[in-house]
Amino acid sequence: MSSLLDRPVMPDAGDITAAVAALPHVKDFLATHPGPEVVRLVVDDEHGDSLTVPRSAVELLARVLAHMAAGQGVSIVPSQAELTTQQAADMLNVSRPFLIGLLEQGVIDYRKVGTHRRILAASLLEYMRQDDRKRRGVADELTALAEEMDLR
Repeated sequence: MSSLLDRPVMPDAGDITAAVAALPHVKDFLATHPGPEVVRLVVDDEHGDSLTVPRSAVELLARVLAHMAAGQGVSIVPSQAELTTQQAADMLNVSRPFLIGLLEQGVIDYRKVGTHRRILAASLLEYMRQDDRKRRGVADELTALAEEMDLR
């Protein structure tokens, strides 16, 4: 599990180009085919093999392609994975001591294994969602104030 966090897939120029080309097709498929629980993917080669995957995997693929199209590295972390404090701090892009402060304040759930703290990925992701919502709210307030004061 830690190898997934240590080495995100970093797209090169060819990956970015392929992701940019593929993303609209995947999004279009998802928008125009809302029903199927599974999706059959056909490989366009001389063998014509096909794969059957859950729709949720195709939805996840769309998110991965969006990040790759933007040139961003991608890691997959299972929601039940337990992260070290350093892995969690890296995901938040904060220092380890800052993260430990959040843990001790009870902002993010964790458990202790001996003397080591372990953070459930789902708890960290929930904190990240809440933090994003707060930031968007503050940005919206600042925009409204700027418009009110005619500071556009």
